[in-house]
Amino acid sequence: MKQEQVYPDVKMFIDGVWCHGSQGKSGGAVLNPATGLAIGSVPHASVSDLDRALDSAQRGFDVWRKISAFDRYKLMRRAAEKLRERVDEISRVLTLEQGKPQAEAKLEVLLGADIIDWFAEEARRSYGRVIPSRSGAVQQTVIKEPVGPVAAFTPWNFPINQAVRKISAAIATGCSVILKGPEETPASCAALVQAYADAGLPSGVLNLVFGVPAEVSSYLITHPFIRKISFTGSTQIGKQLAALAGGHMKRVTMELGGHAPALVFSDADVKESARLLSAAKFRNAGQVCVSPTRFIVHKSVYEEFVDQFASAAKNLVVGNGLDAASQMGPLANHRRIEAMEALVADATSCGARVRTGGKRIGNEGFFFEPTVLTDVPLNARIMNEEPFGPVAPISAFSDLDEAIAEANRLPFGLAAYAYTKSAAVIGAISAGVESGMVSVNHQGLALPETPFG
Repeated sequence: MKQEQVYPDVKMFIDGVWCHGSQGKSGGAVLNPATGLAIGSVPHASVSDLDRALDSAQRGFDVWRKISAFDRYKLMRRAAEKLRERVDEISRVLTLEQGKPQAEAKLEVLLGADIIDWFAEEARRSYGRVIPSRSGAVQQTVIKEPVGPVAAFTPWNFPINQAVRKISAAIATGCSVILKGPEETPASCAALVQAYADAGLPSGVLNLVFGVPAEVSSYLITHPFIRKISFTGSTQIGKQLAALAGGHMKRVTMELGGHAPALVFSDADVKESARLLSAAKFRNAGQVCVSPTRFIVHKSVYEEFVDQFASAAKNLVVGNGLDAASQMGPLANHRRIEAMEALVADATSCGARVRTGGKRIGNEGFFFEPTVLTDVPLNARIMNEEPFGPVAPISAFSDLDEAIAEANRLPFGLAAYAYTKSAAVIGAISAGVESGMVSVNHQGLALPETPFG
């Protein structure tokens, strides 16, 4: 197989040293999704490698927990600056292995630096409190302490921004971390770890491993050194890992995707809502956990919205993310192409119409047309399963109660969106839509200063 020679030699980071697996295990080729060609390979950790990482994390925790919050802050700020200095280099690597346009990759790297800064500042404000005592001879204080070594599992769709939240939250509070990086996008994740290492992080505080996900997760989660688990991924895998962690009484934080409704009301600015929602939907080729994925539009503006949205989708420039003209890159792998084709076929068999798109683009790489489906019935799979790709189903509603009922029909509650000028409707949405995040007339979610999820 022809191999491109523009990709770094990916290694793991254990106890302050970059290394390949001790047993020479490899996870096979890393592919450029724009070409389908191999660009490198990713090492796989053996049990002995994981044991070294665990020992390192335990020793690193013993050192790092004693470092003052102010000194942790200063080191983290240096790491953020390293990312900013290397944004062009890292974003190119990110685009090579993940596919998104380099402009999006640059924003991801820069937001990653901002996230580090935010957690660094928060670490200086981890205040305790004094509780009035029942006795004058007793003083009662509450002091926050780091929980211990953290096992963090991060996905391929945002290899910088998903990892940086987990790493920075843990390091800011005095914990050490073993990060199981994504095998599909390992080099950009490694670049984030390198920024921390170059900022002066002590050996053992941050470790990076790759491997067979089920094997690595089952080994790390059950190990007595690990005190906290952070996972981003599918609901199915999340349930398995939560059950495993529960069996060992481990703290868990998880984000398991979504199926975000986007409600467009009759009084909305239709042109602006279609512009914002289409940009959000097709960002990163729709491979975004907070992407709007079910478009529920009032019947009085339905046709106008569909026209505007479909026009925006049809006019998107799809291509290699390294091409400055590209507005949408490829999907991550061939499996995502098959998933999109299956969702479109199922929807049309249920009576939906393809307004634009619906097919793979060419035979090189993993490109799929930005796709708009109209008149999509509720029994179609895409109305019930997170698509995680550039396919947008649009359906109509008649009144507020119907819109809120549809928004709440599924058990997903990560994000929701609404477009309206009515204060009364905004109030009803805020009170009635069961979602952790609701954005009204706006698409800016997932900033570090607001709770995520």
